[in-house]
Amino acid sequence: MTDLSLYRNIGIFAHVDAGKTTTTERILKLTGKIHKLGEVHDGAATTDFMEQEQERGITIQSAATSCFWDDHRFNIIDTPGHVDFTIEVYRSLKVLDGGIGVFCGSGGVEPQSETNWRYANDSEVARVILVNKLDRLGADFYRVVKQIEDVLGANPLVMVLPIGIEDDFVGVVDLLTRKAWVWDNTDDPTNYTVQDVPAEMVDQVEEWREKLIETAVEQDDDAMEKYLDGEEPEMETIKACIRKGTIKLSFFPTYCGSAFKNKGIQPVLNAVVDYLPSPTEVKPQPEVDDEGEETGEHAIVDPKKPFRGLAFKIMDDRYGALTFVRIYSGTLNKGDTILNSFTGKTERVGRMVEMHADERIELDAAQAGDIIAIVGMKNVKTGHTLCDPKKPATLEPMVFPDPVISIAVAPKDKAGSEKLGIAIGKMIAEDPSFRVETDEDSGETILKGMGELHLDIKIDILKRTHGINVEVGKPQVAYRETITKSVEDSYTHKKQSGGSGQYGKIDYTIDPGEPGSGFVFESKVTGGNVPREFWPAVEKGFAKSIEQGVLAGFPCLDFKVTLLDGAFHAVDSSAIAFEIAARSAYRQSIPKAGPQLIEPIMHVDVYTPEHHVGDVIGDLNRRRGMIKSQEAEVTGVRIKADVALSEMFGYIGDLRTMTSGRGQFSMQFSHYSACPKNVAEEVIKEVQERNKNK
Repeated sequence: MTDLSLYRNIGIFAHVDAGKTTTTERILKLTGKIHKLGEVHDGAATTDFMEQEQERGITIQSAATSCFWDDHRFNIIDTPGHVDFTIEVYRSLKVLDGGIGVFCGSGGVEPQSETNWRYANDSEVARVILVNKLDRLGADFYRVVKQIEDVLGANPLVMVLPIGIEDDFVGVVDLLTRKAWVWDNTDDPTNYTVQDVPAEMVDQVEEWREKLIETAVEQDDDAMEKYLDGEEPEMETIKACIRKGTIKLSFFPTYCGSAFKNKGIQPVLNAVVDYLPSPTEVKPQPEVDDEGEETGEHAIVDPKKPFRGLAFKIMDDRYGALTFVRIYSGTLNKGDTILNSFTGKTERVGRMVEMHADERIELDAAQAGDIIAIVGMKNVKTGHTLCDPKKPATLEPMVFPDPVISIAVAPKDKAGSEKLGIAIGKMIAEDPSFRVETDEDSGETILKGMGELHLDIKIDILKRTHGINVEVGKPQVAYRETITKSVEDSYTHKKQSGGSGQYGKIDYTIDPGEPGSGFVFESKVTGGNVPREFWPAVEKGFAKSIEQGVLAGFPCLDFKVTLLDGAFHAVDSSAIAFEIAARSAYRQSIPKAGPQLIEPIMHVDVYTPEHHVGDVIGDLNRRRGMIKSQEAEVTGVRIKADVALSEMFGYIGDLRTMTSGRGQFSMQFSHYSACPKNVAEEVIKEVQERNKNK
């Protein structure tokens, strides 16, 4: 049996361009997993193996790899930083025990860092922090540490101080050992010397070291007492305190370096070993029932317990479908039969592999704490629990956001239309935030995603990976409808045509709900005028109707139906009669309730050089943007605004033009808000035109 205390399941996550993939590449080099470094900007990084990743220099899907450091096994996942692929970060964090949060030394805490940090907090993942790119112009370690405190509300525990900055950055001082690690300029990460602290830094090192030890000893009463009596605890005690506080999320050990220049990575690897938890030190995964409520049972990390695993990613490549599984308890052997508790079906494990980016190493067995891939699973989707058929259980599932943007696609030739369905089926299995539906009237295939870049990449994958050329329609916004007024109404459904008839009468009110409340149904019927067994039919009738709004056919959100009274017929009333009554009541009453079109509002974060601020703000105002804040930073200004998604198409091109190519932005869904009258009229007219032409 493997010693689980030597395992570290970690993820590397950060904002776009903070240097995650470069950091992963350096870790693989230092641990002997690769012998030649590949660079992101050359399209040669190990974990960026998709063509689209190599061309664009960004990570699109999380990649898994394993390596060893100091007798410890690291299972590493390199996650994307771009907001359109946040789902990859979320599902990776869900199955990890620890993480390295990478921040850019000059960019600091960027919008996507906030989202990722929030996900990591939700998943209760212990982290160490690496402030990277200290060789960059405008880099400032202390400013980024302050931002981590102010913007993320986190408590960074500074473990090292930088020696020099920007072009003069040569190494770091380890505060615990009071030793300086200095790298030479050969770009070989193993070429370093351990020296005494530079004379000009001695006072600064003592000041930060005192802060470090004061914070650490708070985790242990005995160490605290000793320290207050003027006695510094032994190194082992201090490290144990830091480990305890890191696992409890009391603070986050903070390091600095330059991954690209090969400086400062070894202390981070030592920190992963010293301070991040092994699989046995994190809270065990709760098991849930059919309703999603916790049962009180947990998947204990122990190879001898019944098998429990969570499928957290599906990937299709040239060898077939791969299902990535984090094993929480038990042992899995080649040839075992396992149960998918979501579908109730069993499958046999033919082949298991350990992944190194897109290479694979065959396995005969795996155990609690391992992250593996199973080849050729048929009906497994992301978030499904795999378990021992004799002792079934379900682990807490994953929740995925709804898409906000859609485009219509059509294959250019007949051969393409046959392949399209198969290709899209594979893509949906891989990415739960990507949805597809067919427009029944026009027969068009509608792709739905989290942003323009997300859908752009999907079209690219269709073209290159699956060889299907498609014509693409213009992006469509996921509008919704809601109501603004309360209505009290009544509807009677009567049908008599030979034999038994249909009869159902309902009296009801429809009221606007709170934003985000969805559809709510309540019955206040007393005295049996509408028998209790027909209430679910009334609810079902309304619930099915909300998919089709009355203004332009968009789904209707956030309203409450209260059933007040009604009438039934002893022979002619049935569940179907009351369901039909509810559907007709919806069509009759919603138009009277002040229906309104609402649109998705995006939280937009724009970064621009200072002398372009006026142009950028003016442009956002023209796009119906509401400016929330602007903050000056060393190399530019960050502007935060809420803007309607419909106004943001093609924004990246306009921003680059305005800022001579130096502007950047990211956006994510914030909330739905009422459409201005002129926009609503335009949208409704467009939908009517489209329907007329079908």
